[in-house]
Amino acid sequence: MNMRKFTRTAFVLLAGYLPLQTVAQQATPATFLLKSSVLTQSKAAIAQHAPAQTKALADLLQLADRALLQGPYSVTFKSQVPPSGDKHDYMSVGPYWWPDTTKSNGLPYIRRDGEINPERYAVKDDGYFNSLCSDVNVLGLAWFYTGNEKYATQAAKLLRTWFLDPATKMNPHLNYGQSIPGITQGRGIGLIDTRAMVALIDGVQLLKGAKSFPAEDFRGVQDWFRQFLTWMLTSKIGKEELVANNNHGTWYDVQAVSMALFTEQPQLAKQILLEHTTKRIDQQFETDGRQPIELDRTLSWHYSEFNLQGFFALATMGELVQVDLWHYESPGKKTLRKGFEWMLPFAENKAAWPYKQIKSLNVDEYAELAMIAHQKYPDLDLATFWNLHPVTPGYSFLLTGWGK
Repeated sequence: MNMRKFTRTAFVLLAGYLPLQTVAQQATPATFLLKSSVLTQSKAAIAQHAPAQTKALADLLQLADRALLQGPYSVTFKSQVPPSGDKHDYMSVGPYWWPDTTKSNGLPYIRRDGEINPERYAVKDDGYFNSLCSDVNVLGLAWFYTGNEKYATQAAKLLRTWFLDPATKMNPHLNYGQSIPGITQGRGIGLIDTRAMVALIDGVQLLKGAKSFPAEDFRGVQDWFRQFLTWMLTSKIGKEELVANNNHGTWYDVQAVSMALFTEQPQLAKQILLEHTTKRIDQQFETDGRQPIELDRTLSWHYSEFNLQGFFALATMGELVQVDLWHYESPGKKTLRKGFEWMLPFAENKAAWPYKQIKSLNVDEYAELAMIAHQKYPDLDLATFWNLHPVTPGYSFLLTGWGK
């Protein structure tokens, strides 16, 4: 799936991370990561044939029309069988683990950080799930903006296949995520595989009211996520990821908070943010904004950026339960703003990135963070950055749940 077809204009106008002129209000969708008020403002602007919003919608509909031809997806479509013997169980292989060439059978596998073993792609569940999340999000947006039932019909089919149909639905757990041959059949780290669910959840929220997605189906999907969240909070594997002190812990919170909001448990969402996310800010950042654990990786820029994306997602959802992470300062004087600002000189080419980065340094996702930082920290000087990066060749922040 290629999420980098939208311009920055499309991202701003349709996702709503920068202010738009106030227009006549319509009923606002109850989205969690997308700005619902700006979605309705953009919809009204499109009705008035505003050129920029109309062009952005055309770009969105290109992706939506493509999504009409894709799927459905299911964990039962894979050729491999999980250790349980049940194809309804999700499974994946750890991406950075390779056969040990000093052993005749290659076991146990050894880690090569940042280098993806192609065996990862032989098991299709991860790719299927990411495509599902992307397509449902795009189709939900297309239905919201156009009212064309064909988009809702396709999204509803995708959702029923993955979550509701007894023949094809996924069991609500990740007991076999990111296995390592010769070491483990599944581990807490596997939860990073489902980080894009926040995009899917917003897509489901946008589909409310569509004829082809009745309330019964909505409640069925909601109940599936309630079971999955319970598994996350109570299982051994879920608890392993909960205590992760790097980007895995951050994205655990992103998923848990989004599911708590989706399943109508706002107090639980608030509790997670206050009890876990605030501590992660203190643990994962230095006072100057560095993220030392992420900087120790072979893809240090990527993971610093990726982790910050997760925190920005949490701060956005925190607004819905009156938790202000944008301006939160930890007991150790750590803040999200400092985390963003520390990376800025490198993105502006004022300094060379001094840490290991075995792939090219890409600032596309950082630019998407900058659009939000501009709004949350209006005194922040981003003029040099915008001069260097006037266009972000991507819409992934909206469509894939703030991640890659």
